[in-house]
Amino acid sequence: MDTGLMYIVFALFFMAIIYSSVGHGGASGYLAVLSLSSYASEGHIWLKQHAWGLNLIVAGLAFYYYYREGYHNKKLTIPFIFTSIPFTILGSYLTINGDIYDILLTLFLLFAVIKLFFDNDYVDETDLKMPPLKDALLIGAIIGLVCGIVGIGGGILLTPILVIKKWATVKNAAATSAIFIWLNSISGLMGAALSQQLVEFNSFLPFAVAVMFGGYIGSRYGSKMGNERTLRSIVSLVLVIAAIKIII
Repeated sequence: MDTGLMYIVFALFFMAIIYSSVGHGGASGYLAVLSLSSYASEGHIWLKQHAWGLNLIVAGLAFYYYYREGYHNKKLTIPFIFTSIPFTILGSYLTINGDIYDILLTLFLLFAVIKLFFDNDYVDETDLKMPPLKDALLIGAIIGLVCGIVGIGGGILLTPILVIKKWATVKNAAATSAIFIWLNSISGLMGAALSQQLVEFNSFLPFAVAVMFGGYIGSRYGSKMGNERTLRSIVSLVLVIAAIKIII
């Protein structure tokens, strides 16, 4: 393994630990790492499909551990995924200019950062309320469309909304976001295949191994030991890392 690839593998491993600890697949982090490497020349379609592939591994691990610890609420999750899946497939059909792609990703990351930073209320289980059905369906559809266009799983947008609106604690949000990300990622790849835009995954194996180990460590920590305040800080860090990369 050459030195450049070793740096990439280590960075992906580190990203997987951070993101999986809050139930995220890590696509925005993987996009950040890969787009700063020689793989950036492969283009945004290659980048987003590899990010989705890595998401499947890490979000799958995160959901398993958060579900096992009892943090998944089906009633919370179903309305969001009901509309996100078809809209992710629709978004993955669309091809956009690379500059527009960067602008879109930057705007959505900054939105999430600002909302989370300026809302300092911590959510207690007694304060939780279920989201109105029409709101959940609309949010799922919008995030799904963004996922398909940009190449993320949507957790980086869904988690702050769930927490800020007091629809979930950070750990409840992690479980919902993990399965949301997994389903959106596979939907994005399905849409790419149906539209004959699916790329070859020749370089995927070392990336997959790195995020598998990172995802295992992060999801075990987040589901078992992480507390509300710590995990909220990690969510903020995740958003900042992704946003700074795009701005630079």
